[in-house]
Amino acid sequence: MDAEERGLFAKSLEHATARHTGAELDAALAELGWRDAFAADPRAAVATLFELQGATATTSGALDVVLADALGPGPASAPGPDGGVGVVLPALGASDPPGRVEGDRLVVRGLGTADLARRSGVLVVAPSADGAIGEPGGLVALVLDPADLDLRTVDGIDPRLGLVTVAADVARSSGTRLDGVAGGAPDWAAAVDAGRRALAHELVGASRAMLELARQHALERVQFGRPIAQFQAIRHKLAESLVAIEAADGALAAAWDDPSPTASAIAKAIAGRSARTVARHAQQVLAGIGFTTEHSLHLYVRRVLVLDRLLGGAGALTLELGDDLLAARSLPAMLPL
Repeated sequence: MDAEERGLFAKSLEHATARHTGAELDAALAELGWRDAFAADPRAAVATLFELQGATATTSGALDVVLADALGPGPASAPGPDGGVGVVLPALGASDPPGRVEGDRLVVRGLGTADLARRSGVLVVAPSADGAIGEPGGLVALVLDPADLDLRTVDGIDPRLGLVTVAADVARSSGTRLDGVAGGAPDWAAAVDAGRRALAHELVGASRAMLELARQHALERVQFGRPIAQFQAIRHKLAESLVAIEAADGALAAAWDDPSPTASAIAKAIAGRSARTVARHAQQVLAGIGFTTEHSLHLYVRRVLVLDRLLGGAGALTLELGDDLLAARSLPAMLPL
């Protein structure tokens, strides 16, 4: 897409995310041709939609599309609404495949988006214990009927996100085996990287929304005869929030330019840490009103706390990256600036 097309596309998505969420947003995205845009320009499609979702605290099944596409041609073309499938996510804080093969049984423990129950097929990736696909210890991808899964709504810190827990213990024969591209194995690492980039964009969008709420309050709230935006302490918190957001945005740009597991993990870690920083500063600027449910800040704070933990939280990813650096005893090559 050229600049003019991206601008029109962004305005259309902005209108859709401002008015719809959940199934209604999925229908709007289908009408706008978001999947076609994703196929033509993944970076623009993912960055635009997920940042808008973060800014409006809305949800869609787009993460399933991103993950299924990264897993390979087999999963991407599996049966489901509009040619896609739902994908079972790991538990919060984890990034390993959510299934495991035990003999002729497939055991699943993970999470799913709100869209999962509406799919005609649910994709589960698991280590292949018998080595039937690829090398021993490789991966197998199976598509199950949602009716074979125990799906329970997560009524935790952010029920509006619509996550569900996914559990199953079924015969392997009950699922449809998918053949990927690398030795018949799905590319789970690529799916995790793609999911982390998408979630990082959503965290950046939520961070920008929280900063705007704090900025507007600072301009309107008057104390000692002047707006609190003129107080140095408030200005420092707003400035630190902006720096944190721009750092996350820069890391994301690098992760798209160099789509490696390290770059994606760094982008997700920085985005999660930055979102928590912005949430803390916004809460302090908003003071008492920020603690109430009549103000919208709580929607974003709840959202970033969950998004940060999906596919690995900032703290765990930072530790993993540090361990990898110590083991390799070398730093990854820097991208040209």
